[in-house]
Amino acid sequence: MELFGRWVLRYRWVLTVLCAVVLACAGALPAAADGAPGGGDVHIAQTLGSRELTVVIRRVADVPGPVQVDVVAHAGTAPGALALAVTPGNGTSTPADTTTLVLGQAPGPYSGTMRVDQVGPWELAISDGRRTARIPFLVKPVVSSPAEQAAYAGFFAAGALLLVALGVAVRSRRSWPALIPGGAMVAAIAVSTTGAVLSGSTPPPPQPGLHLDPTVANMTNPYAGLQPPITDFSRPAAVLTLRSAPLRVGRPADVTLQLSDGATGHPVDDLLVHDDALIHLVVVGPSGQLWHLHPIRTGPAVYQAHLVPPEPGHYAVSAELARRGGGDQLLRSPTGLDVAQGDATAPTGPQAVPGDAAAPAPGLGERVVAGIPVRLAASPLSAGTPATITAQVGDSADLQPWLGMLGHMIVTGPLDDGPVTSTAAEKAQVWAHVHSMTSAGMAAINNPGAFGGQPDETVAGYGPQVPFTYTFPLPGRYRLWIQVERDYSILTIPVVLDVPATPGGTS
Repeated sequence: MELFGRWVLRYRWVLTVLCAVVLACAGALPAAADGAPGGGDVHIAQTLGSRELTVVIRRVADVPGPVQVDVVAHAGTAPGALALAVTPGNGTSTPADTTTLVLGQAPGPYSGTMRVDQVGPWELAISDGRRTARIPFLVKPVVSSPAEQAAYAGFFAAGALLLVALGVAVRSRRSWPALIPGGAMVAAIAVSTTGAVLSGSTPPPPQPGLHLDPTVANMTNPYAGLQPPITDFSRPAAVLTLRSAPLRVGRPADVTLQLSDGATGHPVDDLLVHDDALIHLVVVGPSGQLWHLHPIRTGPAVYQAHLVPPEPGHYAVSAELARRGGGDQLLRSPTGLDVAQGDATAPTGPQAVPGDAAAPAPGLGERVVAGIPVRLAASPLSAGTPATITAQVGDSADLQPWLGMLGHMIVTGPLDDGPVTSTAAEKAQVWAHVHSMTSAGMAAINNPGAFGGQPDETVAGYGPQVPFTYTFPLPGRYRLWIQVERDYSILTIPVVLDVPATPGGTS
């Protein structure tokens, strides 16, 4: 005892240094490195009337604090004012803040800033004066895991106890009182070290907004009521119902999409942002045209798509979405849409995302799409074998990421040998949505965390090669639509491929 006390008095400067080291280590711990994520930017495509927009809700760093909203307008978007409002998802209908964005003639990003004052679910409303898109988003706090909290508490306690031990050793005439805070300091260091080691392997809790319906309570303390790892968060497939007024050629129309739970029949309002959209709506026209739309959410479980049908006949419809805990789902409407012949006075307003020309789509080779030279090639094709279809769009790397990807390819088939029509597509066994994700230039999109976030459409430096890898499950004729973005405009490249049953064989 007496020797320890003499050592403390003699080497108190060493204890002082140790105290500083302990406090420095406590301050150097990473904030929420292995806890619940703090959130990131949200990119959501929206077909708001005749405008095709990409809405980017920037990550909120501090609460209360600003939230920046960027609206990227595509080529052909009409100028005008958009009213923006943010409302907390606590049942109130009063916006916390509002602003106005004025879209000009030039495509590209337009920014506005509003303030949020609490963590939890929020809703961004964007109105053009006739329609209002209501986009749910989350303001997430930085949350530490229990292991991280133990590491922080242990280091701070160790630092405080070291100061106490030093003070007792200096002021006390006896040496043994310093052993009490000294022993407690050692225990605190052991706890903090154990917590720091375990923080790297502690599994995250079920994520509000991804696994659980988000609330303020489970977002601020996601570790409370932690579920065992065998908990099943899955939900059944949604049921898609279409409603609209009678559709006529050339007349702008709004089609309502109603989503209900396949098991309970309750409204489905738990969609996740999937490939930068809540819903990807694919419409195939009577002559084989394609519309790739992104319906706006007008209320819980209710979405709205705007369409200007260019010709009479039947339109096939499918919707791709992801439910919270339910995974990706492709819903094909059993009824589609029927469009009657219009009249001579019917307006022929612009289409939000123009479909491809109604002329028969050629196969591989060269063609010109919207004035851009396109070269199409494919590896040997056969059913059941992976194949790569490559589109070279232009001759320079000037493509923009759209919906988080370099390119998209919609596939339907096998089709009859006759003309590609919506009826044939509706009866096809295969519908698929394929992404181009293998280009070296898309490293920032595939790994956004390494590049400070997902690049948006203002980055035009990808391509011109756009490869897609897909396995055609059955032999026969397939209709493909390849889509890329260039100069804030979506290019749709229709292709017809005959896939043989065996390599080098016939379909």
